[in-house]
Amino acid sequence: MDLLILAAGLLTILAGANIFTNGIEWLGKRLNLSEGAVGSVLAAVGTAMPETMVPVIAILFGPGGNAHEVGIGAILGAPFMLSTLAFGVVGVSKMVYCRCQDDKSIDCKHSILMRDLKFFILFYSIAVAAAFIPSYTLKVPVALSLVAGYIYYVKKTLRDGDDLSEADLPPLTFWRKNPRPPLAVILVQIGFSLALIAGGANYFVGALGELATSIMVPALILSLIITPVATELPEKFNSIIWVKGGKDTLAMGNITGAMVFQSTILPMIGILFTPWQLSPLAALSAGLALLSSLIVYLFVKKQRVLKPLVMMYPAAIYGIFLFLVLTMVV
Repeated sequence: MDLLILAAGLLTILAGANIFTNGIEWLGKRLNLSEGAVGSVLAAVGTAMPETMVPVIAILFGPGGNAHEVGIGAILGAPFMLSTLAFGVVGVSKMVYCRCQDDKSIDCKHSILMRDLKFFILFYSIAVAAAFIPSYTLKVPVALSLVAGYIYYVKKTLRDGDDLSEADLPPLTFWRKNPRPPLAVILVQIGFSLALIAGGANYFVGALGELATSIMVPALILSLIITPVATELPEKFNSIIWVKGGKDTLAMGNITGAMVFQSTILPMIGILFTPWQLSPLAALSAGLALLSSLIVYLFVKKQRVLKPLVMMYPAAIYGIFLFLVLTMVV
């Protein structure tokens, strides 16, 4: 039964991701937003909402200190998964859809990618450094600065770039006959798709937990590896869909924009409502997330191009972390 629920949840997430990417592109077109704004803000925040609720509920409503540990782990786990495994997924997707041509680059706007990575590296470094500040009074301004930083990032993102092109934009799923669908229908489609994604993710994670328990998977592996991979499925599916459609800027922006969101808003909650002390594994995951992002940033800055094979370095970093966790537990 768990396997059936797992499969149903996965298919629901995939269906929701297909409907969501279509709706979010149309929303960007109707609002005259750039590709960067659509991918890095609208799509990123929308698909980040399901996993965002995990640490929020754990921290604000969970009982005892263990809930705080779960919340902090979830806060740090999301950007780690995106900056390692999700980057690898984009690289593999590009190689698959380009028939494994090594010289084929990921055709995203470098200015958008560099901007997002710079903001992420800066904000996430500040959030991690806050764990080493002993005084809560001194931590509060740090938390507020993260929120202010994200607001500035959103304003800059909305201001930068050209309008989203209507070329290759398929008809709205909920309004196929009209070339200019009403804004209300677009919003209904996006809301419906997010509900599908959230519902599918909820059932998928629940079934995964039950399955892991039944085969006696250690709790540490479940919390650090299995659950974060599952909760980040919407971003991965969205990016695969956009890579397949030749929209690499949207694919990368969906991931890097979510990374910026999850390096500011969620750490702010953790800093304000928990002791914000990082375990060795949590600190390691944060450090590896920064390292992975820095590798991609420096490569693009030097080469002015992003090769799919470069995205295998972040995937390898995830593999190293996976090996270390399994070594510690088994």
